[in-house]
Parts: sequence; C-alpha cells; structure tokens
Amino acid sequence: MVTKTKTWFITGASKGFGRQWAEAALERGDRVAATSRTPGAFDDLADAHGDNLLPIRLDVTDRAAVHAATRRAVDRFGRLDVVVNNAGYGLFGMVEEISEEQARAQIDVNLLAPLWVTQAALPHLRAQGGGHIIQVSSIAGVFSLPGLGVYHASKFGLEGFTASLAKEVRDFGVKVTLVEPAGYATDWAGPSAVHAEPLPAYDGFRAAMQRPAGVRGEPTATRAAILTVVDADEPPLRIFFGKGPLDVIRAEYASRIEEWERWDGVSRAAFGA
Repeated sequence: MVTKTKTWFITGASKGFGRQWAEAALERGDRVAATSRTPGAFDDLADAHGDNLLPIRLDVTDRAAVHAATRRAVDRFGRLDVVVNNAGYGLFGMVEEISEEQARAQIDVNLLAPLWVTQAALPHLRAQGGGHIIQVSSIAGVFSLPGLGVYHASKFGLEGFTASLAKEVRDFGVKVTLVEPAGYATDWAGPSAVHAEPLPAYDGFRAAMQRPAGVRGEPTATRAAILTVVDADEPPLRIFFGKGPLDVIRAEYASRIEEWERWDGVSRAAFGA
C-alpha cells in the first residue's frame, strides 16, 4: 500500500461522495483541489485546512474552464495524484418522456464532463510518470432499470470509455478505477435530481414500479473505502460500494449469457461465412 501524501482534484466536491472524500483526504494531511459551482462551498474546509485546500469554482461542462482548473491545481501543488470525477446527477423519466434539453444536459454533466477532466489531467499525469483517475460511476453503469434510461446511458458511456482508457494509459503508470456505488443517502435522488414531465400513458407502469424504499448506505462509510482504493499498489478497474450489487450483477450477467446462448444459432447464421 502506498500512503505518501497525495494531491487530489475532485469535481462536485461540495456535497455527496465528493465532500466526504475531500474531507477524508484533508484530515489525513493530503492536499485537495476541490471544485464546485457554488461560491463559498468550501469556506469551512479552508478555515480548517488552510493551504492544503484549493477551492475552485468550476462548471465541469466548460471544457476550457476544466483545463484552466487543472493547470491551476498543478501550479499550486506541483502535481496531481488522484483525479476524481464525482460531479453528476440523476435524471428520472421514461425514455419517451425525456426532453432534448434534459438529455443533452445529462450527457454533458455525467459523460462529457468526466471526459474533459480526464483529458485535462492526463498530460500532467503522463509528465510526472503516474497518477490515479477515479470515475464515479454507479451500479446503474452495469445494469438498467426502467425510468432511468438516459441516466443509464450516461453511466454506461462512462464505463465504456474508462475501460478503454485504462488500457491506453497503463504504460504511463496511470491507474484507473470505476467506483460503482449502490443506493446511498446522498442528494442524488433528492435535491440534485431532475424529473421529466410524466406522460399519462405510463401512469399504470409507473404505479406498478413503485417499491418501498430500501436501506440506503451511509456516505461517511465510503471514506475509508476510497482511501484504501487510492493507496493500493494495484487498485481495481471496477469496485462496487455498498451491499447487494454483486448479487444483482451475478443474476444480470447470468441472464445475459443464457439469452446469448439461446440465440447463438441465429447469431452464427447471421455471419454468413
């Protein structure tokens, strides 16, 4: 395990996992460039941790601003060790209900913004011979539920480019991890969520979907977990945070394989040769 002092760059650090991980890093003596769209979001952390914190006001969908923010962090701290793409939100609605504006905004924040941050950070990580990129995905990045189609699309996309990225940057000493949380007591399904205008055609389906709310994970419990991941000599490409995801995905992947096998004759016939 590598436990030397690290410099972090965290998007969406004013709340949720980003806030928890920024606090965990600062409390053990690491340095953090923390970004948020909210002015004054880190005043309390600045008072407590002084020069170890660099607060940055940032709209992560602005590619030029993202590049400027990463340069500012490197100018201040000299390097970046851990880059965390945490900014994101949930978009709730059936696929037919999602407006063009809502769809574009979801992809901008959940998929393109992590791409911009990754592209901005990589030249610095390559130049210093290493680093660790943490992409905050979701269990929703590996299986789908109704009512979250475009959110799933954003997280499936994040998973896809990140898996390619991990192979592309391995020889530069850059590590890559997808953190895939289950349900946690964050603002994701609350104040941060966006809801499409419901169509009456789906009212019956929506009513049948309703389930009692399950127990949600405690965000503070992820602090030790993220530190374990970033301190690992060989961190995972993918890791679930929470109870239950592995059982869900075992069943999901078994179902996929069974269906592919059942239709394999048609698949082979479609090849022609």
